[in-house]
Amino acid sequence: MNVFFSDGAHWHGYAGVPHRLEEHLGYTFEALAIAAAIALPIGLITGHTGRGGNALALVATAGRALPSYGLLVLMFFWLGIGLVPVMIPLVALAVPPILVTSYEAIRTVDPAPVDAARGMGMGPAAVLFQVEVPAALPLIISGFRSAAIQVVSTAAIAATVSLGGLGRYIVDGLYQRNYATVVGGATLIALLALAMVGLIWLVERAVVSPGVRRSN
Repeated sequence: MNVFFSDGAHWHGYAGVPHRLEEHLGYTFEALAIAAAIALPIGLITGHTGRGGNALALVATAGRALPSYGLLVLMFFWLGIGLVPVMIPLVALAVPPILVTSYEAIRTVDPAPVDAARGMGMGPAAVLFQVEVPAALPLIISGFRSAAIQVVSTAAIAATVSLGGLGRYIVDGLYQRNYATVVGGATLIALLALAMVGLIWLVERAVVSPGVRRSN
């Protein structure tokens, strides 16, 4: 591993760590953004209304059961080389934790402030976004944390269909039997996952009110 990190060639140019890291983060954030756009509204609305929980659980279970690499290969043969075949399995991986935790977060909000807000004449949207979501944020963010870790770790599969990212070091290292490169790539992905946990912790500290943090 020291051989990999001490080699200056791994820190410059198109195949260098900074560029591969940028590619990897690009896949990760794009997949998370798409998954959030799909799962978050559904989770919040079903949690607020209390309807569709069983169907949501079935969808989430089916999503978790999908093999990411197998889905990638299938999409590759159907759609060819490109970013879309990579995004589909990554989004499918990220949707279930965001979907389930956003639903559960809203359902577990203390009903007393919700009832008080309704008694004051607040409409459904105001109750959801001004009362329920702020109280449920820690759990909602935990779903994003779980999704981010899974996507960061799995985005390495992009390299198996000729795209970039940190998985490039693992795929190319195995092909060349250069195991120092394989270990180096795996280490970078693990460190990136830890960094993502730290980033989401900072976001949580910034957006969740101190009172809600203490109550959780």
